[in-house]
Amino acid sequence: MNKIRVLIVDDHAMFRQGICALLKSCDDIEIVGEASDGKEAIEKVQQLVPHVVLMDIGMPGMGGLEATRRIHKESPGSKVVALTQHEDREYVLSLFRAGARGYIPKTATTSELASGIRAVHKGDSFIHPSVATTFVEEYLMRAGDVKDEYERLTDREREILQLIAEGHTNKVIAERLFISVKTVLRHREGIMEKLGFRNRTELIKYAISKGLIEMPLKP
Repeated sequence: MNKIRVLIVDDHAMFRQGICALLKSCDDIEIVGEASDGKEAIEKVQQLVPHVVLMDIGMPGMGGLEATRRIHKESPGSKVVALTQHEDREYVLSLFRAGARGYIPKTATTSELASGIRAVHKGDSFIHPSVATTFVEEYLMRAGDVKDEYERLTDREREILQLIAEGHTNKVIAERLFISVKTVLRHREGIMEKLGFRNRTELIKYAISKGLIEMPLKP
């Protein structure tokens, strides 16, 4: 059986030794190395090519956040799982933005740690239940932002948005709404600015997501 190769990164030797002892009971996991800071972690990843890197974040010198960014960019085959005591919302989100594929608090059980390693090795992401609410709140917040953006559109802009998404030209839209082409273009620019889009394709995708038009059927 091919074992999951794991590198442990933490500035406390006793903690690294403790993790090694805990994971020895897992027949499918092998500790291939240790590192005490971010710089050493990058070097060990290049030398040992682990499947999973258990990364502490708060370390002297190069911290785990920067090391995660570098590993994600330079050694994408090695997946980073953040192993830290911090559970602050922005802190956790910053880890995933940096390229981490999992988050496990240092208070987690051995079975939770092993489950996280296995999940990330398979290509999934792993979020410990203690911070799952953070990601639900982030999703709801983003959903709310999209709703607010749509609410900012005037009734006329919503009409024009739908007609653009349906594929009508500026001239046809102007004729349908009894306004000038210049006015259509002005409204179109306003819609793009409010929604943060750059082209008609993005507008169509947005209109589909809002249920303004149906997704075209494949032939």
